Amino acid sequence: MIFQRALRRELFSAAGAVFTTLFTITITFMLIKILGQAAGGKVASADVITLIGFSSLTYLPVLLILTGFISVLLVVTRSYQDSEMVVWFASGLSLTRWVKPVLLFGLPLILLTTLLSFVATPWANRQSAELREQYEKRGDIAKVSPGKFQESASSERIFFVEEVAGDLGKVRNIFINTNKNGRSSVVVAKEGRTEIDANGDKFLVMNKGSRYDGLPTEPNFQMMEFEKYGVLVTAQTKAAAGNKSAKSLSVPELLADPTSYNQGELLWRISLPLMSTVLLLLAIPLGYVNPRVGRSANLIIALLLVAVYLNLLNIVQEGVVQGKMALAMAWWPMHLCALTVVVLMFSWRVMVNSRSHPLVLWSKLKCSLRGKEKSCT
Repeated sequence: MIFQRALRRELFSAAGAVFTTLFTITITFMLIKILGQAAGGKVASADVITLIGFSSLTYLPVLLILTGFISVLLVVTRSYQDSEMVVWFASGLSLTRWVKPVLLFGLPLILLTTLLSFVATPWANRQSAELREQYEKRGDIAKVSPGKFQESASSERIFFVEEVAGDLGKVRNIFINTNKNGRSSVVVAKEGRTEIDANGDKFLVMNKGSRYDGLPTEPNFQMMEFEKYGVLVTAQTKAAAGNKSAKSLSVPELLADPTSYNQGELLWRISLPLMSTVLLLLAIPLGYVNPRVGRSANLIIALLLVAVYLNLLNIVQEGVVQGKMALAMAWWPMHLCALTVVVLMFSWRVMVNSRSHPLVLWSKLKCSLRGKEKSCT
């Protein structure tokens, strides 16, 4: 009991440090990515923090799996390096006695991974998709930040608005540069407002401005002034129904519509908790290290195995998505093979430890000195 309490305390301490490191790295990369999207006009600047929160929920299951695996691996490796495992084996205890405390430590991680995989992650993907869709449905003028040049969604126009008034319907000091079919057109106006016609098309109607077509050095250059001029901002289109991503669907929705994409997503969600359990057990025999040798090679091999495991899962998922494999025959063989590897590694480590047990070696040494090697074996 004392050993189990001390082991769980050390595992939770290592898990806290590992998760903090992994989460910080992930948040940093997500922040850079989403800020780049906001700068490019793909997402709203006001939604950056919200999108980071939703994105972090989608990455949490994998982060928890890696946290559990690396934490157990570090604790087992440290026990070998500090020669605590020598005392453990000399006391007549087997490596399999680590399974229970490790599973007790990993049970909250497995349950949380299951909850995130089946409930929280689809919800976060759905909310993130809705935010992006709402932003895409806004007109180009509504996306413009005052005092900042911004490209339109079609990449044909560049907008600049010095001031936005009221409910974004009114803008002042407008600059619009349009490049279409190899011809440039510049419109400058003091003020304008957005209007919607009978067909639902949105126009930016500008007052008291000028329009310049072409370049001053070209013979067909035109310059005109206007009291009122309208530019089409958004054309009314019918939204395609049922265009939801499989990642944003709940489990009942995936089961109700068993398409290849939905079955591939269901396989991924089922596999994450199973992978978490298998990797927790795999870390115990994989944590062996010679106390006289560094543990860098051991950690590299362990992380490579995790990468292979994840890539194999992606390959199987892609096979289900392409219709080459059925979900019922695809979700379990890979995890069964991984569990078989765990059992074989445990058997190998138990056999090696029993042969190299200090008491056994001492007994063989005494027998050899007495000339009774055959009776000792």
